Amino acid sequence: MTFFKTALASGIALSVLAACGGSGTESAPEETKPVENPVVTPEPATETEAPAETTETPTETAEAPAPAPEVTPAAAPEADLASEFANLPEPYKSADYARGRRTFKLCQSCHTLAEGGGNLVGPNLYGVFGREVGAVSDFTYSRAVQEADFVWTPEVLEQWLENPRGFLPGNKMSFAGVRRPDDRHAVIAYIMVETGYETAQ
Repeated sequence: MTFFKTALASGIALSVLAACGGSGTESAPEETKPVENPVVTPEPATETEAPAETTETPTETAEAPAPAPEVTPAAAPEADLASEFANLPEPYKSADYARGRRTFKLCQSCHTLAEGGGNLVGPNLYGVFGREVGAVSDFTYSRAVQEADFVWTPEVLEQWLENPRGFLPGNKMSFAGVRRPDDRHAVIAYIMVETGYETAQ
């Protein structure tokens, strides 16, 4: 009987040891579970965003060269030509160059201004001032112009432009005329400058 109790006690002790040993082996893997470190990986996302901000700065600096173009070169030639009116007699001296050029668009379908320019419906006007009426050799004038006897001056041209048919009845110019005095002064000043008036004087 004593033997049976001793065997039973040793069996219980062994089972308790086995149970303790089993729980010890299971808790060991739980301690080696330090797999929670991968949470650090999201940090590269902030590093990739940094280059995106640096790429925006070059585009901001690239906009700096934009104010380079200037409109002044285009305005300079016009200002120079306008200053040439200062050498003309009044009232053409005080005329507006841009207005004269704009008014001449009424005439450019019939007349050219450049030296050596061709005749259109009307004769080329280069060197017209100081020239006798009807003197362009390769242009066919109306009988009224052929029989007229005067020299083109700014004052005569102004009378012509005010009312071409009234100034010289029978001429075949179909232009109604330039009614406003300021427009006439401006277009005559423009023609004077563009047709070599100053060099002819």
